[in-house]
Amino acid sequence: MSELWDGLIGPFIEFGFMRRALAGCLALSLGAAPVGVFLMLRRMSLTGDAMAHAILPGRPSPTSSPACRCLPRPWAASSAALLVAAASTLVARSGRQTEDSSLAAFYLMSLSLGVVIVSTYGNQVDLLHVLFGSVLALDDDTLLLIGVIASVSLLGLAVLYRPLVFECVDANLLPRKSPWGSIAHFGFMGLLVINLVAGFHALGTLMSIGLLVLPAAAARFWARTVNGLLVLAAALALLAGVSGLLISITTNGPTGPTIVLTLGLMYCLSLLLAPTGVLRRKNRPRRHYETHEHPLPFLPFPSGGAGRSRPGHGAAGRRPCPGGPWRCRHGWPDGCHPVHPAAARRGQLQHPG
Repeated sequence: MSELWDGLIGPFIEFGFMRRALAGCLALSLGAAPVGVFLMLRRMSLTGDAMAHAILPGRPSPTSSPACRCLPRPWAASSAALLVAAASTLVARSGRQTEDSSLAAFYLMSLSLGVVIVSTYGNQVDLLHVLFGSVLALDDDTLLLIGVIASVSLLGLAVLYRPLVFECVDANLLPRKSPWGSIAHFGFMGLLVINLVAGFHALGTLMSIGLLVLPAAAARFWARTVNGLLVLAAALALLAGVSGLLISITTNGPTGPTIVLTLGLMYCLSLLLAPTGVLRRKNRPRRHYETHEHPLPFLPFPSGGAGRSRPGHGAAGRRPCPGGPWRCRHGWPDGCHPVHPAAARRGQLQHPG
């Protein structure tokens, strides 16, 4: 037992870089995973992947390109991604082109520009650092940046929570009824960009989107409410971060890809074993249905409905089911009360047990 405890806690006590990496994973889990939940609910997961590559021109440019040394590195990366997001959104809302087409065009231009900058002014070490990150090399300034971004993300989600939920239900309803539609959209894109910038320092351009998408996708199989999704996604991201750090320090492997692979394993297990997963749904017993024995076209409507009560069926038009204590799927207590004859034809009667 003590050996297991030393294996789990010992690296974080012995090495300072492991403590800084753990603090970075904690901040990224609290900031990026909730943003990833709304990214998934709004069906924008591939949009997030495109935005992750669109940050590439601003990531190496402040240290490599003489033209951009006037900007700090996080602001340069954020500016590149925000420019792509704003341009694609404006083109889409002008009606000239769909948002996915405009985003693909601008993101490819930004990605190509980033590759040119890295190839011209950088070296192979810069390229590997940009692609895969360096979570074990986080310094105090980077930790402070990630913590500030996580705090801004939580505050922004608290302010935009209701408009974002409305947009997840119907993306076209809120812009027609309230000016909060545009505010929520651009605000959410801003939160997405700054969390991608924070993820770059730890996981790199190829892996940062995994911390947004995979925890939300895995939590979707277990949680039924938005609040449950937010909490569970953050917990899964933190668990995968700690597990990935321990596995990478033990096997001497790359830390960022190990964390993302751990998240992928959690997603596969959720896909198979969750209550709505593949195996559980396959083994779940089927519902048994019961229909009326009398002719279906002459079924009475429930009390207060559009139809009239038939003779012999009571004042409320109620006719008990000959099959026993069965009830309508729509919640009528005793007897068979279909909402409409078309519903009765589909056999929407279910045993209460």
